[in-house]
Amino acid sequence: MCYEVGLSIVEPMSTATGPATDATRTAPPSPSSTTPDIQRTGAQPTDAQPSGGSAASGDLPAGSARRRTLGWPVRFAMLCAVWGFSFLFIKVGTEGFVPLQFTLGRLAFGALVLLAVLAIKRERLPRSPRIWGHLTVAAFILNVLPFTLYAYAETTIPSTLAGICNATSPLWGMVLSLVALSEDRPTRRRVAGLGIGFLGVLTVLGAWQGFAGTDLAGTAMALGASLCYAIGWIYVRRTLADVEHSPLAMTGTQLLLATLQLAVVTPLFTSWPTSFPLASVLSAFALGALGTGFAFVLQYRLVAEIGPTTAQMCTYFIPVIATAAGVTLLDEKLSWNTPVGALIVLAGAALTQSKPRRKP
Repeated sequence: MCYEVGLSIVEPMSTATGPATDATRTAPPSPSSTTPDIQRTGAQPTDAQPSGGSAASGDLPAGSARRRTLGWPVRFAMLCAVWGFSFLFIKVGTEGFVPLQFTLGRLAFGALVLLAVLAIKRERLPRSPRIWGHLTVAAFILNVLPFTLYAYAETTIPSTLAGICNATSPLWGMVLSLVALSEDRPTRRRVAGLGIGFLGVLTVLGAWQGFAGTDLAGTAMALGASLCYAIGWIYVRRTLADVEHSPLAMTGTQLLLATLQLAVVTPLFTSWPTSFPLASVLSAFALGALGTGFAFVLQYRLVAEIGPTTAQMCTYFIPVIATAAGVTLLDEKLSWNTPVGALIVLAGAALTQSKPRRKP
């Protein structure tokens, strides 16, 4: 789930000229636009979109452009659904396996999918020791740590709350980018968005009731996982902005490294499972192969096709789908302050990503 978050937190870390718009997807890619940074991913050419052209341009036949225009909303909906159900999969998976084991399975399935796609496309993994070193750090911050924290969090909090905590990543990203990125400057709009988002979190947690009925440790882990994404994307931006490998190759390598890291750690802190419940195994497979592997490939195509600004809107559907899935399929209880607070969080996050309209 790191890339749905990457979409939303990269925007606040843009330069003073403001985030890119959908129109930028027609610009030719540069050698520096090949990191897992999602905004840079949008500039990458794909088999369906040659370098320097878009589906709407004259580079492709009219029929091809029309098919792509009609098809992207379906793929967009698929992406929202896969990521929205991720928190349900975590809840079901941790009922049969301890969090470290479930996370290891998730990472392994996700890495296998991306490595298979790389083999089909005949793309090579990076060879530079420097890149592998930075990706090792990124794998820990963006995959191992947040995935494990969410798994542990959902042993004590509902999947609906975990999904809402995930939506705070744009808020963390804005705060950290102001500290870590010297070219980023705060604006009244973004500061207001941060304040509104914080108010939304307090609403979700029922602060006026003294946080009664809320497991603070589990909630803190979920919020910490969201913070990890923001830290990780800043690290990637600072260290891997000049690499000449595709986002698919970089992410495949990152997931492979994350799997190896957890494969070493998990046996040290857990014993071999005594059983393999089918529902939990299928949840690990679905979350890994679909939510972590296939979803990235799908997102990669969407960003290249419709641009990062439109593709980013998927972020705001995730907590809605996570809440609906938790209530209807897991019979999780929902008080009025949870959906209201979630809407406030999303409004604040959207405000931190927005920019004032330019005067004509």
